[in-house]
Amino acid sequence: MPRREEIIVGLDIGTTRVAAVVGEVGDDGIDIIGVGTAASSGLAKGVVVNIDATVASIRRAIEEAAQMAGCQIDSVYVGIGGGHIMALNSHGMHAVKGREIREPDVAGVLENSKAIHIPGDREIIHVLPQEFIVDQQDGIRDPVGMSGVRLEAKVHVVTALVTSVENIVKCCNRCGLSVAGLVLQPLASAEAVLHEDEKELGVCLVDIGGGTTDLALYHGSAIVHTVVLPVGGHQLTADIAFGVRTPRSEAERLKQKSGCAMISMIGDDETIDVPSVGGRSGRTLPRKLLGEILEPRVEEILQLIHKSIESAGYEDLLGSGIVLTGGTSLLEGIVELGEHILGVPVRRSMPRGVGGMADVVRSPAFSTGVGLVLYGARQAGAAAKPTKRWGDWLRELFE
Repeated sequence: MPRREEIIVGLDIGTTRVAAVVGEVGDDGIDIIGVGTAASSGLAKGVVVNIDATVASIRRAIEEAAQMAGCQIDSVYVGIGGGHIMALNSHGMHAVKGREIREPDVAGVLENSKAIHIPGDREIIHVLPQEFIVDQQDGIRDPVGMSGVRLEAKVHVVTALVTSVENIVKCCNRCGLSVAGLVLQPLASAEAVLHEDEKELGVCLVDIGGGTTDLALYHGSAIVHTVVLPVGGHQLTADIAFGVRTPRSEAERLKQKSGCAMISMIGDDETIDVPSVGGRSGRTLPRKLLGEILEPRVEEILQLIHKSIESAGYEDLLGSGIVLTGGTSLLEGIVELGEHILGVPVRRSMPRGVGGMADVVRSPAFSTGVGLVLYGARQAGAAAKPTKRWGDWLRELFE
């Protein structure tokens, strides 16, 4: 059985389902050793609205993942999203002691960057460095070891409602889990699907889930804009259910199996079998009817994405275009429609950078879960780094 400190667990609590992904950190990288999923009924648009239902879903997913991995799970990295997420760019300054910048100086300038006014019902969950400035020299990514007397940092600050954070933590605690970290969902997804050259050139990650659409925009390898839009795959399912008069569960099945975001990609002779409600007999309808229902709604979501990027002022910085992920990105035709609406290259992406049971999580629906594991592993490595550095310093001192 793997040692506890070698295990990183990502818990993606989504509107449609809860996914738990277990990763084992080894010398050759991270291997996925367990996956558990459960239908989610306690969330609406990414926010917990029913504690008991959410706890039940988390418990089922965790038990399945633990059984598959053959280990006990007691700590998780949890993704957080929802329309309550707000982000802004900030700036901090720190006076360097000793003229050489060390880890405590970096921690100090990031802490000073938090000195912004936020409402009392919100809390900061991330302070993400964009660039450092040493004695007016900008464009520095890692200032440790440099000489200077004034260290500044430009950062991206992400905040969330205190009550929403508390409800997520409470649900995990009721399942016997401690929360090792709360991670913004698009930030986690970016860990799993984006390439470094895309981040450098400029890219927008669009994670389309069941209840929300999450955006994370990178330029110069730094995150410069994040936003959560309160629309997602559930709207598509609801439109189908109403448009063809079928139960929501059957509408979801039709969307996944036969849905298409572009009418022009559907043949005139293609048909679908649609169950009816109230015990009525099923019907056979042209598949183009699904396209007529889905295309306007997907176009609306893409227009909202375009408007968000445009209003933030980053429309001309997307050298690498748009990367789609999340369960709804599996919809046929969404990439083609995205390129038509957004006017930039669009690709669909799935998790990468892991081994083991990689085939099990090779789907855009697992991007956040795998990203949480990668994020947790990186945080664990960063936490161990200062200890080693101070140990080396003490050894050299005594020698």
